[in-house]
Amino acid sequence: MNFPAVYLASTSPRRRELLTQIGVDFSVINIDIDECMTRQESPEQYVKRIALAKAVAGWNMLKADWRPVLAADTAVVLKTGQVLGKPENLQQAREYLQQLSATSHQVMSAVAIVWQQQHWVVLQTNEVHFKQLTEAEIAWYLATGEGGDKAGGYAVQGLAAMFIKSIKGSYSGVMGLPLFETSQLLQQVNIANEQ
Repeated sequence: MNFPAVYLASTSPRRRELLTQIGVDFSVINIDIDECMTRQESPEQYVKRIALAKAVAGWNMLKADWRPVLAADTAVVLKTGQVLGKPENLQQAREYLQQLSATSHQVMSAVAIVWQQQHWVVLQTNEVHFKQLTEAEIAWYLATGEGGDKAGGYAVQGLAAMFIKSIKGSYSGVMGLPLFETSQLLQQVNIANEQ
């Protein structure tokens, strides 16, 4: 499969690993945007807006480079509609795990590509079901430090995998970059490039 070379507007090692897995040639750029959610936004609108904002910021930073900019954003969403971002501290990380315990939640990942005057955005949603966590398990997991920089305070590809009873959807989407949707977008860019 031929994919265009892209800039990845993300420093996430997981996203780098996933793009490498499907053979995409990419360079990483570091962008910084305001990721605050507005009151009127749904979780779906929020995740798509942030992914696109990252890609646009990357494109604007690079100015006239010919390569597309790819970005993604992931949010953990409780049944109440509350979005769990990256925990700000240990106490918030503990609260997140307590909220996720013995219930299911959604993991929404949006992928965006900006290239020349065009942009593409797609949203992928998964359902993740956690087992009942004991306070000892939560304390142990917090002590590992693994979930500190991840949406919802856990890493599906790491030690938290032992807490997950089931996933409906895309494993790579829960990691932060749904590969099926990403490959579809990259093919669209190739088609646009050939026209």
